[in-house]
Amino acid sequence: MRQLTVDKLAELSLNGMRKALEGQEAEPRSRDLSFEDRLLMLLDAEELFRKQRSLEYRLKAAGLRQNARMEELDYKAARSFDRALLDSLSSCRWLKEKRNLLLTGPTGIGKTFLACALAGKACQMSHSARYFRLPRLLSELSVARGQGTSRTKLAAIARIDLLVLDDWGLTPLTDVERRDLLEIFDDRYDRRSTLVCAQLPVENWHEAIGDPTLADAILDRLVHNAYRIELKGESIRKAKGIPKGRGGIIDPSENPENQAATN
Repeated sequence: MRQLTVDKLAELSLNGMRKALEGQEAEPRSRDLSFEDRLLMLLDAEELFRKQRSLEYRLKAAGLRQNARMEELDYKAARSFDRALLDSLSSCRWLKEKRNLLLTGPTGIGKTFLACALAGKACQMSHSARYFRLPRLLSELSVARGQGTSRTKLAAIARIDLLVLDDWGLTPLTDVERRDLLEIFDDRYDRRSTLVCAQLPVENWHEAIGDPTLADAILDRLVHNAYRIELKGESIRKAKGIPKGRGGIIDPSENPENQAATN
């Protein structure tokens, strides 16, 4: 009878309950529990299993560049973190309010880490997210246009709860790319949230976009309802670099990490 029950749970794709039942059978003390208590434990296990599976699916679909968590942020680093604002953003209320977030600062300061941490938090809170480097997204849209599927791709982007666009403003935009951006932000305005990472200050975005008319339209939909975080400080990558030895030659033996490993 026990094997028939296990098989039936597997057949019904109740894998959380199946694993929990097998665990109960291996634990003699569970036999002292009432039927209702054991059933509730099985239902809780199935719920937890489904939530975890959904989270794994959302994280995989998000394609985050870094496996980052908000709990790993170093608030002691001199990067001008507004802890109150970050705590508020961690609650994902800004996603429910359909607001945007603009992260600016020099290269290597941790913009991508923070963006991925916030996107990961969104996934934990049952929101969908997707990370793109802007140049790559625009390239994909160009390919989709040649294949006649650009409308389908734009529609898919419009449905994402949190769209992360990294490396904003790195390269000049073509007229077609500017119009693609306008389509994206017009679809998302007051419906979904967008997070943009850029080295350029927001004040320079209008000039970077190029066409004044399209720049007005794009930024009007992106900037006016957005939170802003400007990170400052030294590059984290520079801080993690290998120090130079005599004569400017890199000497691995002088790398503190290598010394620690040797010791």
